[in-house]
Amino acid sequence: MEVINSAKEIVERIAVLKSLGKTIGFVPTMGALHDGHFSLISKSLSQVDITICSIFVNPTQFNNADDLLKYPRTLADDCNGLEKAGCHIVFTPTIEEIYPGGADNFKVDLPLNGLDAKMEGEHRPGHFEGVVQVVKRLLDIVTPERLFMGQKDFQQFTIIRYMIDQLKIPTKLVVCETLREEDGLAMSSRNRRLTNEHRQDAAVIYRVLNQAKVWIDSKSIAEIEKKAMDYLNIPGFKPEYFTIINGHNLETIDSIVDVKEIVACTAVWAGDVRLIDNMILKN
Repeated sequence: MEVINSAKEIVERIAVLKSLGKTIGFVPTMGALHDGHFSLISKSLSQVDITICSIFVNPTQFNNADDLLKYPRTLADDCNGLEKAGCHIVFTPTIEEIYPGGADNFKVDLPLNGLDAKMEGEHRPGHFEGVVQVVKRLLDIVTPERLFMGQKDFQQFTIIRYMIDQLKIPTKLVVCETLREEDGLAMSSRNRRLTNEHRQDAAVIYRVLNQAKVWIDSKSIAEIEKKAMDYLNIPGFKPEYFTIINGHNLETIDSIVDVKEIVACTAVWAGDVRLIDNMILKN
């Protein structure tokens, strides 16, 4: 497995690989890797010739400076895990390599048409502008045939899919199923920051999502959302939102009639750790 820090070097390496007819799969991460990330590596290995994973904690997508500082950085462990998973190249750039001359030079002129204004965007202003900025920059560097992302960040991959389509980027987005712990908690780098008590109680999120799937045929959308928020409001937890949306455009819905993909999305504070999750209720 190669570890490359320089944008120039990885561009040159990829050019050689492509001249040999190799296809590239790309998994962008911020590190603190877990089995969910490694499942994306596995999916890429099954579909392309060369799998590249980036590890870069992108400052432009954090609207909370403390969150950026607290984000776990475990590069040595991450590289060991990626090597065991069969990854071919790890790209570990500095901020200067990604944003030479400053991040403002790499802003993406793309109106998101409200996709960024709800759910996560409502509570994390500017977050998705930063995500679009870094993913576009990484795609420009790596130029993969396929981009692999997890379903857990439903709004994020929907926005990236929109960006790829609008900017006509020649990369196919492959969305992979959320990997979960035995109790159903979605795997996340943030889970390691949970207290033991909060970690035990966090399975409530998955239980409520499953309950919403049961309720969808018998209760109104408003009733499901209210009940879910009530169930998530346990000691030490503060639900931020539980919203049922149209999975294609992220719009809230009042009824399941004529909606092809119905998704429940939620964000919950467990102490000072913010957890997100979602479940497709109908498609």
